[in-house]
Amino acid sequence: MDPLKKVEILQPLRELPVSSKGYPLSSSVLSGLFGFFDFIFLIGAGLATYTFVVGNPLYMGEIYLFAICFICLSYFFVGRFAGIYDFSSILAPFTNFSRLAVVCLTTFMLFLAVAFSLKISDSFSRVWMYSFAITAISFVLSYRILAFVSISLLAARGLFTRNVVVFGSGEQANRLIEQLNNRKLPFNKVIGVFDDRQTRGGKAMENYPILGNINDLKRFVRKHKVDDIIVALPWNADERQVNIVQQLRELPSHIHLVSDLVGFRFPNKPSPNHFGAIPMIEVIDSPLSGWNIMVKWLEDKILSSVLLFIFLPVLLCVAIAIKLESKGPIFFKQKRYGYNNGIFEIYKFRSMYSDNEEKKVTVQASKEDPRITRVGKFIRRTSLDELPQLLNVFLGTMSLVGPRPHAVDHNEEYSELIDGYFARHRVKPGITGWAQVNGYRGETDTLDKMEGRVDYDTHYCDNWSLFFDFQILTMTAFVGFINKNAY
Repeated sequence: MDPLKKVEILQPLRELPVSSKGYPLSSSVLSGLFGFFDFIFLIGAGLATYTFVVGNPLYMGEIYLFAICFICLSYFFVGRFAGIYDFSSILAPFTNFSRLAVVCLTTFMLFLAVAFSLKISDSFSRVWMYSFAITAISFVLSYRILAFVSISLLAARGLFTRNVVVFGSGEQANRLIEQLNNRKLPFNKVIGVFDDRQTRGGKAMENYPILGNINDLKRFVRKHKVDDIIVALPWNADERQVNIVQQLRELPSHIHLVSDLVGFRFPNKPSPNHFGAIPMIEVIDSPLSGWNIMVKWLEDKILSSVLLFIFLPVLLCVAIAIKLESKGPIFFKQKRYGYNNGIFEIYKFRSMYSDNEEKKVTVQASKEDPRITRVGKFIRRTSLDELPQLLNVFLGTMSLVGPRPHAVDHNEEYSELIDGYFARHRVKPGITGWAQVNGYRGETDTLDKMEGRVDYDTHYCDNWSLFFDFQILTMTAFVGFINKNAY
């Protein structure tokens, strides 16, 4: 093999810090953006042609506004049916020119048929209608070509690249990596190969050194940003694949199988568009991906800002009460495990005497705990001690809704005792969560209680939605603030 080619193939392993700062291309997001811009450019084409053919668009008649809106909506629905928003169509504007032209022609013919049926066709300028059709096709095709060139350049620089890890080093993995590398556009970059049975690797795997076993893979994903994990094992290794997927489900990545029969062992989804025609099944979906990332981010930023403003008087009153009762800082800061097992610092109002705050081993508060101050007992029972965590939410280390973060030593202890414990770290930790509103709040003095909390947290991670968050927030308002289990 050419030495320069080998260095190029190995390059992704050396550029992980750069790749981790990119924005992985999502087919759903890309489709939504192109739908929005199609809408904008069609409106622009309608207004531009009206200006040149009819007159000032500020005095446009309602009949023309109806025509533009009808054409935009019809184009969108006809385009969805024709597949012009598919990943492959978006990234091939030249080969799909005829499809775009047919969608535009169909849309305008549909409008003319409706206008003729309603006997309003004479109300339009025919020159405007023909000009609108030609301009619309020109605008849409031009911006799609420009967008394609821009996306390609950004992908080549790693900005829109999805980081992919392959588990397996046999013939299936060799073929998979070969197909990924042969893609015209580098939207998927293999940044590591792992395998429990390293002796299975062939010569082709020399270009991607095996970085370790499944435990090394878990550590790798928690250290670097990995968008997709592809399990590429022999067809008859279905039991092994089941075991591997169960272990990988705690990671915040999409997990895919390059196999067939084993895919029926899981509730599967169609192969993601960004992998093209490579046959694979997605068995584990990342809790927050595509548009959901933006939705969750907006939810946290907007609501945390509003709540900080609303609770500002309460925050000041609690701070004064803490300062008047006992010496020490107003806030208590503690390291906790957060998203993808990353450690962050959580903020709470100090509820204990200052000498008792720092311990090498975290001791959970219990009923009649002598370490708790009088103010501390009240703010714990009413959850007012959690209000400073709105700052964590606003700063991005926490979310309003999510699994409650545990102390570092508790996290390490329970991860050894509960299978799948780290699955709760696939999303950001929250101020309130599904476990808390279902009674798993406060002291977890038995393993059964912690297992129950983990089950609820895992359910939340697997079934996240904006409505689910609002449901939990509503339940928190009624049952979450005052709780007999909070000491």
